[in-house]
Amino acid sequence: MRKRPSNPLSIVTALLVVSMVFAGCAKKEQPAPQAVPKKPGPAAAKPAASPVQKQVSSAKTAADTTTLFDFAAKKDPFKPYASEPAPTKPVIRVASEKTEDLLPIQRYEVSKFKLSGIIIGLKENTAMVVDPTGKGYVVKEGMPIGNNNGRITRISRTAIEVTEQFREDNGRVRKRAVILALPQKK
Repeated sequence: MRKRPSNPLSIVTALLVVSMVFAGCAKKEQPAPQAVPKKPGPAAAKPAASPVQKQVSSAKTAADTTTLFDFAAKKDPFKPYASEPAPTKPVIRVASEKTEDLLPIQRYEVSKFKLSGIIIGLKENTAMVVDPTGKGYVVKEGMPIGNNNGRITRISRTAIEVTEQFREDNGRVRKRAVILALPQKK
């Protein structure tokens, strides 16, 4: 025995759905435009061009590439509020070297330095000298000092000896010994 569907309405609905699906799948094509035969001769008419719809492009044009913001009149956020004043240093006289290549301890004459202390050690002696601006330097034997190519040759308990080499006006190289002594206690 065969069973009959209990609801004839469900069968009709299923058939309608299937017919709609197949009807929606049908592809409708437009017929291809037919070519108009050309007439021989110079007065042949051009076929009328079909209107073409303009496509919207997402590519930027030359007008879109211009900068929207002009920062020329804006303040630099990384620039400090207060500008530092130019340091006032004494005029530097250099015998034979450029001032850019010198160490800070080589920018003043040896006689302008003040000896503030000497440390006598087991391995080597060290001393502390202060330049005219008040900056201190710890020096050892053999280190350069002064603007006349001076070298520290000896550090004793009470003084340091600096040997300077400089050229005279006639071109001769001369050596001079400068001694910086500790201030005497009173």
